[in-house]
Amino acid sequence: MYAENRRARAHTDWPLIIMIGALSLFGVIAVCVATFTPDSTAESLLAHITESSSALRQCFFLLLAPLIVTVLMNIPYHLIKRFTFILYVLATVLVAFTWLSNRAEGVKAWTDVIWGLTIQPSEFIKLAMILILAQDLSKEDSPLSTPGDFWKLMLRLAVPAAIILASGETGSLIVIIFFCAVMMWFSNVNMRLMLTLTAIAVLLIITLYAGMIALDIDDYRLRRILAFFNPDLSPLDDAYQMNQSKMTIGSGGLTGIGTFVDGSMSQLNYVPADWTDFIFATIGEAWGFIGCSIIVLVYLAIVLRMLYLARYTTDKYGMLVIIGVMGMLLFHVFENIGMTLGLMPITGIPLPFLSYGGSNMTTNMGGLGLVLNVTRNRNLVSAYSTPQTGYAGKFRYQSPPIKP
Repeated sequence: MYAENRRARAHTDWPLIIMIGALSLFGVIAVCVATFTPDSTAESLLAHITESSSALRQCFFLLLAPLIVTVLMNIPYHLIKRFTFILYVLATVLVAFTWLSNRAEGVKAWTDVIWGLTIQPSEFIKLAMILILAQDLSKEDSPLSTPGDFWKLMLRLAVPAAIILASGETGSLIVIIFFCAVMMWFSNVNMRLMLTLTAIAVLLIITLYAGMIALDIDDYRLRRILAFFNPDLSPLDDAYQMNQSKMTIGSGGLTGIGTFVDGSMSQLNYVPADWTDFIFATIGEAWGFIGCSIIVLVYLAIVLRMLYLARYTTDKYGMLVIIGVMGMLLFHVFENIGMTLGLMPITGIPLPFLSYGGSNMTTNMGGLGLVLNVTRNRNLVSAYSTPQTGYAGKFRYQSPPIKP
Protein backbone atom coordinates (compact mmCIF):
# COMPACT_ATOMS: atom_id res chain seq x y z
CA MET A 1 0.00 0.00 0.00
CA TYR A 2 2.91 2.32 0.70
CA ALA A 3 4.29 1.90 -2.83
CA GLU A 4 0.96 2.84 -4.37
CA ASN A 5 0.63 5.96 -2.21
CA ARG A 6 4.21 6.95 -2.94
CA ARG A 7 3.54 6.80 -6.68
CA ALA A 8 0.31 8.76 -6.26
CA ARG A 9 1.88 11.55 -4.20
CA ALA A 10 1.58 15.19 -5.25
CA HIS A 11 4.84 16.30 -6.88
CA THR A 12 6.47 18.19 -9.75
CA ASP A 13 7.49 15.56 -12.27
CA TRP A 14 11.09 16.42 -13.13
CA PRO A 15 11.76 13.39 -15.38
CA LEU A 16 9.05 14.64 -17.75
CA ILE A 17 10.37 18.21 -17.63
CA ILE A 18 13.94 17.10 -18.35
CA MET A 19 12.99 14.90 -21.31
CA ILE A 20 10.82 17.55 -22.95
CA GLY A 21 13.37 20.28 -22.23
CA ALA A 22 16.19 18.28 -23.83
CA LEU A 23 14.04 17.49 -26.85
CA SER A 24 13.15 21.17 -27.30
CA LEU A 25 16.79 22.28 -27.10
CA PHE A 26 17.70 19.71 -29.71
CA GLY A 27 14.86 21.07 -31.83
CA VAL A 28 16.61 24.44 -32.09
CA ILE A 29 19.72 22.71 -33.43
CA ALA A 30 17.65 20.66 -35.89
CA VAL A 31 15.86 23.78 -37.20
CA CYS A 32 19.24 25.49 -37.57
CA VAL A 33 20.62 22.56 -39.60
CA ALA A 34 17.48 22.48 -41.77
CA THR A 35 17.80 26.18 -42.61
CA PHE A 36 21.56 26.05 -43.32
CA THR A 37 22.19 27.77 -46.68
CA PRO A 38 25.05 27.52 -49.22
CA ASP A 39 26.10 31.15 -48.63
CA SER A 40 26.56 30.62 -44.87
CA THR A 41 29.86 31.85 -43.40
CA ALA A 42 29.23 30.70 -39.83
CA GLU A 43 31.84 28.52 -38.13
CA SER A 44 30.22 27.80 -34.77
CA LEU A 45 26.80 26.56 -33.68
CA LEU A 46 25.99 29.92 -32.09
CA ALA A 47 26.90 31.71 -35.32
CA HIS A 48 24.69 29.32 -37.32
CA ILE A 49 21.79 30.00 -34.97
CA THR A 50 22.16 33.77 -35.26
CA GLU A 51 22.30 33.45 -39.06
CA SER A 52 19.00 31.58 -39.19
CA SER A 53 15.88 33.66 -38.61
CA SER A 54 13.86 30.48 -38.05
CA ALA A 55 16.31 29.20 -35.43
CA LEU A 56 16.27 32.56 -33.66
CA ARG A 57 12.49 32.56 -33.56
CA GLN A 58 12.52 28.99 -32.28
CA CYS A 59 14.86 30.14 -29.50
CA PHE A 60 12.36 32.88 -28.66
CA PHE A 61 9.51 30.35 -28.53
CA LEU A 62 11.66 28.12 -26.33
CA LEU A 63 12.43 30.98 -23.94
CA LEU A 64 8.70 31.55 -23.54
CA ALA A 65 8.14 27.86 -22.74
CA PRO A 66 9.14 28.02 -19.02
CA LEU A 67 6.76 30.96 -18.54
CA ILE A 68 3.87 29.07 -20.19
CA VAL A 69 4.55 25.90 -18.19
CA THR A 70 4.98 27.78 -14.89
CA VAL A 71 1.75 29.75 -15.30
CA LEU A 72 -0.36 26.73 -16.24
CA MET A 73 1.07 24.45 -13.57
CA ASN A 74 0.39 27.03 -10.85
CA ILE A 75 -3.17 28.02 -11.77
CA PRO A 76 -5.44 26.81 -8.95
CA TYR A 77 -6.81 23.43 -9.93
CA HIS A 78 -10.45 24.30 -9.24
CA LEU A 79 -10.21 27.39 -11.47
CA ILE A 80 -9.18 25.30 -14.47
CA LYS A 81 -12.26 23.14 -14.01
CA ARG A 82 -14.51 26.13 -13.40
CA PHE A 83 -13.49 28.08 -16.51
CA THR A 84 -13.08 25.14 -18.89
CA PHE A 85 -16.24 25.93 -20.87
CA ILE A 86 -15.23 29.58 -21.27
CA LEU A 87 -11.82 28.52 -22.63
CA TYR A 88 -13.57 26.15 -25.03
CA VAL A 89 -15.86 28.93 -26.32
CA LEU A 90 -12.98 31.41 -26.73
CA ALA A 91 -10.86 28.87 -28.63
CA THR A 92 -13.77 28.00 -30.94
CA VAL A 93 -14.45 31.69 -31.65
CA LEU A 94 -10.77 32.25 -32.44
CA VAL A 95 -10.75 29.35 -34.92
CA ALA A 96 -13.93 30.68 -36.53
CA PHE A 97 -12.41 34.17 -36.80
CA THR A 98 -9.33 32.76 -38.50
CA TRP A 99 -11.50 30.82 -40.95
CA LEU A 100 -13.25 34.04 -41.91
CA SER A 101 -10.02 36.04 -42.23
CA ASN A 102 -6.84 35.47 -44.19
CA ARG A 103 -5.67 32.50 -46.25
CA ALA A 104 -2.20 30.92 -46.32
CA GLU A 105 -1.14 28.07 -48.61
CA GLY A 106 -4.78 27.49 -49.53
CA VAL A 107 -5.63 26.79 -45.89
CA LYS A 108 -7.44 29.22 -43.59
CA ALA A 109 -5.48 28.24 -40.53
CA TRP A 110 -3.25 31.20 -39.63
CA THR A 111 -3.99 34.74 -38.57
CA ASP A 112 -1.53 37.64 -38.31
CA VAL A 113 -0.61 39.03 -34.92
CA ILE A 114 2.46 41.33 -34.87
CA TRP A 115 5.90 41.75 -36.46
CA GLY A 116 5.12 39.30 -39.22
CA LEU A 117 4.28 36.55 -36.74
CA THR A 118 1.17 34.44 -37.14
CA ILE A 119 -0.76 32.12 -34.85
CA GLN A 120 -2.59 28.89 -35.63
CA PRO A 121 -5.70 28.79 -33.40
CA SER A 122 -6.48 25.17 -34.28
CA GLU A 123 -3.47 24.27 -32.13
CA PHE A 124 -4.88 26.03 -29.08
CA ILE A 125 -8.30 24.44 -29.42
CA LYS A 126 -6.70 21.03 -28.87
CA LEU A 127 -6.05 21.90 -25.22
CA ALA A 128 -9.55 23.36 -24.85
CA MET A 129 -11.03 20.16 -26.26
CA ILE A 130 -8.98 18.05 -23.85
CA LEU A 131 -10.24 20.08 -20.88
CA ILE A 132 -13.92 20.14 -21.91
CA LEU A 133 -13.91 16.42 -22.72
CA ALA A 134 -12.20 15.57 -19.43
CA GLN A 135 -14.83 17.58 -17.59
CA ASP A 136 -17.74 15.87 -19.32
CA LEU A 137 -16.33 12.34 -19.10
CA SER A 138 -15.35 12.65 -15.43
CA LYS A 139 -18.87 13.39 -14.15
CA GLU A 140 -19.94 9.74 -14.21
CA ASP A 141 -18.26 6.40 -13.66
CA SER A 142 -19.78 5.22 -16.97
CA PRO A 143 -20.13 8.37 -19.13
CA LEU A 144 -22.32 8.79 -22.22
CA SER A 145 -24.77 6.25 -20.81
CA THR A 146 -27.79 8.47 -21.60
CA PRO A 147 -28.83 9.93 -25.00
CA GLY A 148 -28.70 13.45 -23.57
CA ASP A 149 -25.08 13.14 -22.45
CA PHE A 150 -24.13 11.56 -25.77
CA TRP A 151 -25.59 14.28 -27.98
CA LYS A 152 -24.29 17.04 -25.71
CA LEU A 153 -20.75 15.74 -26.11
CA MET A 154 -21.14 15.16 -29.85
CA LEU A 155 -22.32 18.77 -30.31
CA ARG A 156 -19.30 20.10 -28.45
CA LEU A 157 -17.04 18.06 -30.71
CA ALA A 158 -18.92 18.81 -33.93
CA VAL A 159 -18.85 22.62 -33.80
CA PRO A 160 -15.06 23.16 -33.74
CA ALA A 161 -14.54 20.06 -35.90
CA ALA A 162 -16.74 21.47 -38.67
CA ILE A 163 -14.90 24.82 -38.60
CA ILE A 164 -11.48 23.14 -38.66
CA LEU A 165 -12.50 20.89 -41.56
CA ALA A 166 -13.92 23.83 -43.51
CA SER A 167 -10.68 25.76 -43.01
CA GLY A 168 -8.72 22.91 -44.60
CA GLU A 169 -6.96 21.66 -41.47
CA THR A 170 -7.62 17.96 -41.81
CA GLY A 171 -4.52 17.07 -39.79
CA SER A 172 -5.64 18.95 -36.68
CA LEU A 173 -9.09 17.41 -36.94
CA ILE A 174 -7.63 13.89 -37.07
CA VAL A 175 -5.52 14.66 -33.98
CA ILE A 176 -8.62 15.79 -32.08
CA ILE A 177 -10.58 12.70 -33.13
CA PHE A 178 -7.73 10.46 -32.00
CA PHE A 179 -7.19 11.88 -28.52
CA CYS A 180 -10.95 12.10 -27.96
CA ALA A 181 -11.23 8.39 -28.73
CA VAL A 182 -8.34 7.62 -26.37
CA MET A 183 -9.93 9.67 -23.58
CA MET A 184 -13.26 7.90 -24.07
CA TRP A 185 -11.52 4.54 -23.86
CA PHE A 186 -9.83 5.41 -20.56
CA SER A 187 -13.02 6.95 -19.13
CA ASN A 188 -14.83 3.61 -19.29
CA VAL A 189 -17.22 4.48 -22.14
CA ASN A 190 -19.28 1.49 -23.29
CA MET A 191 -17.29 -0.55 -25.81
CA ARG A 192 -20.26 -1.03 -28.13
CA LEU A 193 -20.70 2.74 -28.28
CA MET A 194 -16.99 3.20 -29.01
CA LEU A 195 -17.13 0.73 -31.89
CA THR A 196 -20.28 2.37 -33.27
CA LEU A 197 -18.69 5.83 -33.22
CA THR A 198 -15.55 4.47 -34.89
CA ALA A 199 -17.59 2.82 -37.64
CA ILE A 200 -19.59 6.01 -38.24
CA ALA A 201 -16.41 8.12 -38.43
CA VAL A 202 -14.77 5.74 -40.90
CA LEU A 203 -17.89 5.60 -43.09
CA LEU A 204 -18.19 9.40 -43.12
CA ILE A 205 -14.55 9.82 -44.17
CA ILE A 206 -14.85 7.17 -46.90
CA THR A 207 -18.09 8.73 -48.15
CA LEU A 208 -16.56 12.20 -48.21
CA TYR A 209 -13.53 11.22 -50.23
CA ALA A 210 -15.47 8.86 -52.49
CA GLY A 211 -17.81 11.73 -53.31
CA MET A 212 -14.86 14.00 -54.09
CA ILE A 213 -13.43 11.40 -56.46
CA ALA A 214 -16.81 10.82 -58.14
CA LEU A 215 -17.35 14.55 -58.64
CA ASP A 216 -13.75 15.01 -59.81
CA ILE A 217 -13.11 17.69 -57.19
CA ASP A 218 -9.55 19.03 -57.22
CA ASP A 219 -8.54 19.11 -53.55
CA TYR A 220 -4.98 19.01 -52.18
CA ARG A 221 -6.02 16.69 -49.33
CA LEU A 222 -7.42 14.16 -51.77
CA ARG A 223 -4.34 14.39 -53.98
CA ARG A 224 -2.08 13.69 -50.99
CA ILE A 225 -4.03 10.57 -50.09
CA LEU A 226 -4.00 9.31 -53.69
CA ALA A 227 -0.27 10.05 -53.89
CA PHE A 228 0.28 7.99 -50.73
CA PHE A 229 -1.50 4.93 -52.14
CA ASN A 230 -0.16 5.31 -55.70
CA PRO A 231 3.02 7.45 -55.63
CA ASP A 232 4.19 6.12 -59.00
CA LEU A 233 0.89 6.91 -60.70
CA SER A 234 0.40 10.32 -59.09
CA PRO A 235 1.65 13.61 -60.54
CA LEU A 236 5.22 14.41 -59.56
CA ASP A 237 4.22 17.44 -57.46
CA ASP A 238 1.83 15.44 -55.26
CA ALA A 239 4.37 12.73 -54.36
CA TYR A 240 7.49 14.92 -54.54
CA GLN A 241 7.74 15.86 -50.86
CA MET A 242 7.23 12.28 -49.67
CA ASN A 243 9.76 10.84 -52.13
CA GLN A 244 12.38 13.49 -51.32
CA SER A 245 11.89 12.92 -47.59
CA LYS A 246 12.51 9.17 -47.88
CA MET A 247 15.59 9.80 -50.02
CA THR A 248 16.96 12.33 -47.52
CA ILE A 249 16.46 10.04 -44.52
CA GLY A 250 18.05 7.14 -46.38
CA SER A 251 21.11 9.22 -47.28
CA GLY A 252 21.97 9.50 -43.58
CA GLY A 253 22.75 5.80 -43.24
CA LEU A 254 23.56 4.48 -39.79
CA THR A 255 25.28 7.46 -38.17
CA GLY A 256 24.37 10.37 -40.49
CA ILE A 257 26.51 12.69 -42.60
CA GLY A 258 26.91 15.28 -39.85
CA THR A 259 25.64 18.81 -39.34
CA PHE A 260 26.17 21.83 -41.61
CA VAL A 261 27.65 19.77 -44.46
CA ASP A 262 28.12 21.58 -47.77
CA GLY A 263 26.10 19.98 -50.54
CA SER A 264 23.76 18.16 -48.17
CA MET A 265 20.12 17.74 -49.13
CA SER A 266 19.11 19.91 -46.19
CA GLN A 267 21.36 22.72 -47.35
CA LEU A 268 20.11 22.51 -50.94
CA ASN A 269 16.46 22.40 -49.79
CA TYR A 270 15.68 19.04 -51.41
CA VAL A 271 12.75 18.59 -48.99
CA PRO A 272 10.30 21.51 -48.86
CA ALA A 273 9.42 22.64 -45.32
CA ASP A 274 12.17 20.49 -43.81
CA TRP A 275 12.41 22.86 -40.83
CA THR A 276 8.68 22.49 -40.00
CA ASP A 277 6.61 19.41 -40.79
CA PHE A 278 9.53 17.47 -42.30
CA ILE A 279 12.15 18.16 -39.63
CA PHE A 280 12.55 14.39 -39.14
CA ALA A 281 14.04 14.14 -42.65
CA THR A 282 16.76 16.60 -41.61
CA ILE A 283 17.42 14.59 -38.44
CA GLY A 284 17.69 11.39 -40.48
CA GLU A 285 20.22 12.89 -42.86
CA ALA A 286 22.36 14.61 -40.22
CA TRP A 287 22.28 12.02 -37.42
CA GLY A 288 21.28 8.85 -39.27
CA PHE A 289 19.41 5.81 -38.02
CA ILE A 290 20.98 6.08 -34.56
CA GLY A 291 19.87 9.68 -34.13
CA CYS A 292 16.34 8.90 -35.34
CA SER A 293 16.15 5.92 -33.00
CA ILE A 294 17.16 8.03 -30.00
CA ILE A 295 14.47 10.60 -30.85
CA VAL A 296 11.83 7.88 -31.14
CA LEU A 297 12.92 6.36 -27.81
CA VAL A 298 12.67 9.74 -26.07
CA TYR A 299 9.15 10.19 -27.41
CA LEU A 300 8.28 6.69 -26.24
CA ALA A 301 9.64 7.47 -22.78
CA ILE A 302 7.51 10.66 -22.63
CA VAL A 303 4.35 8.77 -23.59
CA LEU A 304 5.04 5.97 -21.10
CA ARG A 305 5.81 8.50 -18.37
CA MET A 306 2.46 10.22 -18.95
CA LEU A 307 0.69 6.86 -18.86
CA TYR A 308 2.44 6.13 -15.57
CA LEU A 309 1.37 9.49 -14.13
CA ALA A 310 -2.20 8.97 -15.33
CA ARG A 311 -2.39 5.50 -13.78
CA TYR A 312 -1.56 6.85 -10.34
CA THR A 313 -3.79 9.92 -10.57
CA THR A 314 -6.91 9.16 -8.57
CA ASP A 315 -8.88 12.23 -9.69
CA LYS A 316 -10.69 11.10 -12.85
CA TYR A 317 -10.70 14.62 -14.34
CA GLY A 318 -6.94 14.93 -13.82
CA MET A 319 -6.31 11.44 -15.14
CA LEU A 320 -8.22 12.22 -18.35
CA VAL A 321 -6.33 15.51 -18.82
CA ILE A 322 -3.04 13.61 -18.75
CA ILE A 323 -4.42 10.95 -21.11
CA GLY A 324 -5.64 13.65 -23.51
CA VAL A 325 -2.24 15.36 -23.65
CA MET A 326 -0.56 12.00 -24.08
CA GLY A 327 -2.92 11.06 -26.93
CA MET A 328 -2.33 14.40 -28.65
CA LEU A 329 1.46 14.00 -28.55
CA LEU A 330 1.32 10.32 -29.51
CA PHE A 331 -0.64 10.90 -32.70
CA HIS A 332 1.51 13.89 -33.68
CA VAL A 333 4.65 11.75 -33.39
CA PHE A 334 3.15 8.70 -35.10
CA GLU A 335 1.68 10.63 -38.03
CA ASN A 336 4.62 13.00 -38.56
CA ILE A 337 7.33 10.34 -38.52
CA GLY A 338 5.10 8.04 -40.55
CA MET A 339 4.56 10.59 -43.31
CA THR A 340 8.28 11.43 -43.56
CA LEU A 341 8.97 7.72 -44.05
CA GLY A 342 6.17 7.30 -46.58
CA LEU A 343 4.16 5.12 -44.19
CA MET A 344 1.34 7.63 -43.65
CA PRO A 345 -0.35 10.24 -45.87
CA ILE A 346 0.99 13.80 -45.65
CA THR A 347 -1.28 15.84 -43.38
CA GLY A 348 0.84 18.82 -42.33
CA ILE A 349 1.15 17.75 -38.68
CA PRO A 350 4.33 19.07 -36.95
CA LEU A 351 6.67 16.98 -34.83
CA PRO A 352 6.21 18.03 -31.16
CA PHE A 353 9.02 20.11 -29.62
CA LEU A 354 11.20 19.72 -32.75
CA SER A 355 9.36 21.32 -35.67
CA TYR A 356 9.56 25.08 -36.10
CA GLY A 357 6.42 26.89 -35.01
CA GLY A 358 5.30 29.01 -32.08
CA SER A 359 1.67 27.87 -31.95
CA ASN A 360 2.55 24.20 -31.79
CA MET A 361 5.32 24.82 -29.25
CA THR A 362 2.91 26.85 -27.10
CA THR A 363 0.27 24.11 -27.27
CA ASN A 364 2.72 21.34 -26.41
CA MET A 365 4.21 23.30 -23.52
CA GLY A 366 0.70 24.18 -22.40
CA GLY A 367 -0.08 20.47 -22.36
CA LEU A 368 3.01 19.87 -20.22
CA GLY A 369 1.86 22.61 -17.86
CA LEU A 370 -1.56 20.97 -17.49
CA VAL A 371 0.01 17.58 -16.77
CA LEU A 372 2.27 19.10 -14.11
CA ASN A 373 -0.70 20.95 -12.63
CA VAL A 374 -2.48 17.63 -12.19
CA THR A 375 0.50 15.91 -10.58
CA ARG A 376 0.95 18.85 -8.18
CA ASN A 377 -2.70 18.68 -7.10
CA ARG A 378 -3.19 14.97 -6.62
CA ASN A 379 -5.49 13.79 -3.86
CA LEU A 380 -4.69 10.54 -2.05
CA VAL A 381 -8.13 8.95 -2.19
CA SER A 382 -9.37 5.55 -3.24
CA ALA A 383 -8.66 4.87 -6.88
CA TYR A 384 -10.99 5.21 -9.84
CA SER A 385 -11.58 1.83 -11.45
CA THR A 386 -11.60 1.07 -15.19
CA PRO A 387 -10.27 -1.93 -17.11
CA GLN A 388 -7.69 0.41 -18.66
CA THR A 389 -6.17 1.68 -15.39
CA GLY A 390 -6.14 -1.69 -13.66
CA TYR A 391 -7.28 -0.13 -10.40
CA ALA A 392 -9.69 -1.70 -7.95
CA GLY A 393 -12.07 0.43 -5.99
CA LYS A 394 -14.39 3.33 -6.75
CA PHE A 395 -13.37 6.84 -7.70
CA ARG A 396 -14.26 9.74 -5.48
CA TYR A 397 -12.76 13.23 -5.58
CA GLN A 398 -12.01 15.34 -2.53
CA SER A 399 -11.59 19.07 -2.99
CA PRO A 400 -8.58 20.56 -1.19
CA PRO A 401 -9.45 22.17 2.15
CA ILE A 402 -10.00 25.93 2.12
CA LYS A 403 -7.64 27.70 4.44
CA PRO A 404 -9.17 30.38 6.67
